[in-house]
Amino acid sequence: QVQLVESGGGSVQAGGSLSLSCAASGPTFSNYAMGWFRQAPGKEREFVAAISRSGGNTEYADSVKGRFSTSRDNAKNTVYLQMNSLKPEDTAVYTCAARRVLLSTIPHHYDYWGQGTQVTVSS
Repeated sequence: QVQLVESGGGSVQAGGSLSLSCAASGPTFSNYAMGWFRQAPGKEREFVAAISRSGGNTEYADSVKGRFSTSRDNAKNTVYLQMNSLKPEDTAVYTCAARRVLLSTIPHHYDYWGQGTQVTVSS
C-alpha cells in the first residue's frame, strides 16, 4: 500500500510559478513510476506529466511541454512538479499517482492516488 500526499498548491497570477510536491509512504517508492494529473471543474481528469522509476524518463502533455517539469528524489520518497509560465487554463486540482514499474499517461493504469491540491491561476 502506498499513500500519497500532495502539497504546494495555491493561487498565482498568470505568468507565475508554483512547485508541487508529492510525498509517498513506504519503503518501495523507487518501484513506482509516478504521474501527475489534473481535473478542472466540469472536465475530465487529464494527464500532465509522468516520470519513470529512476527519473531517467519523463513524459508531458503537449499543453504543458516547455513550461512544466517533473522530477523525483527516491531518497526522500518525493516527486515534484515545477510549473512555470502558468496560464488561467492550468487552473485545476492536481493529483499525483503511483504505478508499479512503467510510467503511463493513462489514469486507470495507476494504482494509488493522492487527494489532490488546488492550483488557481488568475488572469
